[in-house]
Amino acid sequence: MNRREFLAGAAVGVFALALPNELLAGSERKSYMGEKIVKSNAEWKDLLTPEQFAVLRREATERSFSSALNKEYGDGQYVCAACALPLFESSAKFDSGTGWPSFYQPIKGSTESKRDFKMILPRTEYHCARCGGHQGHVFNDGPEPTGERWCNNGVALQFIAA
Repeated sequence: MNRREFLAGAAVGVFALALPNELLAGSERKSYMGEKIVKSNAEWKDLLTPEQFAVLRREATERSFSSALNKEYGDGQYVCAACALPLFESSAKFDSGTGWPSFYQPIKGSTESKRDFKMILPRTEYHCARCGGHQGHVFNDGPEPTGERWCNNGVALQFIAA
């Protein structure tokens, strides 16, 4: 095996480890049964801060370690900053060391996912199921019981204490 073959094989292996099971299977999560919120970009701009608009509506990513929610470990729920749909229970939060709030599972039916090719290799991107606001990406390197890491932009969330 030459260097090129070794590096190509290593890249494929790392790529496969980083992908969630549902992405490897080619499926997308869509299970929200409630009423969708649809607004124009102008309406969203009136409701959101510029940083929230960039993340939630333009699928930007906030700087790592910039969110106060990264260190929030109180009892409560994390809700979508755009529409207040509960997305995560505080009991599912863990410190991933990545600099973004991370959870091992969302509240059932609260998110929808799709493939994202912005970083060349496909990832699973997830959105709020009610308003479609971009939240983050899900990876296959989280803790038990799911093994998933739902890596969220803090600016896309609000914490509601119990």
